[in-house]
Amino acid sequence: MIKSLFHVNVNCSNFERSLKFYKMLGFKVALDIPAVGSNSSDTGRGLGLPNSVARAAIMTLSDDPHATRLDLIEWTTPRDEAKPFAQLNHLGIARIALFTKGLREEYQRLKGEGVSFISEPVTIRTGAGTALFACFYDPDGTILELIEPGAS
Repeated sequence: MIKSLFHVNVNCSNFERSLKFYKMLGFKVALDIPAVGSNSSDTGRGLGLPNSVARAAIMTLSDDPHATRLDLIEWTTPRDEAKPFAQLNHLGIARIALFTKGLREEYQRLKGEGVSFISEPVTIRTGAGTALFACFYDPDGTILELIEPGAS
């Protein structure tokens, strides 16, 4: 029986640059996975990428052992230079929403760090009232979202 979301995978083209970016967002490294080939384990076979090499880190926003994790990976073999989905209406996983307190302040902080936003914070109506949200890009163009339920 499925109980909760365990992790979300974000592939990146430059591990150190993306690691720095996600740390700036507040993520902490829970598990550092050095670049190793998967030909010595079942990982590559299980992922459909036999003989692959990747550098990764499992990251979290809290110390809660049940918190959703971010699995940040740079695949060096095989390398894929394709860009992430350019539009949010593309099929498949399109964005990751991050529960945020003080969204307007966080938006200003991230803008000051040079983060590229799709728009300024926008208020939407939900079944539970209102929420404030803003979407932005990670260094490779993956779309992320800050959301603050109850804010307007």
